[in-house]
Amino acid sequence: MVVIKNAEQLKLMRAACRITGEALAYAHGLVREGITTKYLDTKIREFIEKHGAKPSFLGYSGFPASACISVNEEVIHGIPSSRLLQEGDIVKIDVGAFYRGYHGDSARSFPVGKASDEAMRLIEVTKQSFFDGMAAALSGGRVGDIGNAVECRVKNAGYTVVRNYTGHGVGRELHEDPSVPNYGTAGRGVRLYPGMTIAIEPMVNVGGHSVRVLSNDWTVVTCDGSLSAHYENTVAITENGPENLTDVGDS
Repeated sequence: MVVIKNAEQLKLMRAACRITGEALAYAHGLVREGITTKYLDTKIREFIEKHGAKPSFLGYSGFPASACISVNEEVIHGIPSSRLLQEGDIVKIDVGAFYRGYHGDSARSFPVGKASDEAMRLIEVTKQSFFDGMAAALSGGRVGDIGNAVECRVKNAGYTVVRNYTGHGVGRELHEDPSVPNYGTAGRGVRLYPGMTIAIEPMVNVGGHSVRVLSNDWTVVTCDGSLSAHYENTVAITENGPENLTDVGDS
């Protein structure tokens, strides 16, 4: 069931999403060669808790960390560990914050030091595909409009979108209806109404779209070992167009 938020609930969503976005921006400033993904996770948790919120992901369905941190061919749901970031890596950081009864959800892909031209192009295409999808998130439109816009950008760049995992509604629950695929047919799917809050999150691969889950039952990787990027914001559907709730101007 799709949950429509009223004005007061949207106000609470904005607060949770602001903390989420600021935590992600803070993490961006920490990314450098030689640090561990566990260090990033610890600092993200400290930041979220310092602002009176709780990490949305910690303990969610048994997830053992506060942020999903995925590197290179890892697409999503990477478990922070003693792995050291290296020059040229792509690190994907996915953050959620739960504040006063509501969640925010946001992710970015960052280069570690100087990355390859291909890696930088992938990150930029993934980012732009998000903004294409958000521009299509209009009241009266359909979820398929969003996915179609995302996939068109990605396919035109010669990349593929991950099809096994999608965006989703966000609110009192971290994952709510509707599902928001990064592919689809314009004019099809769930109708978009003011008060809906959704996570639009392109996951884009240099190679094929096929993915698999590692033996830890969480980390999703590309089957062909190709690079992957991820970009996500929580977006509110309004009568005046989409509102990006987790964007704090960092990237």
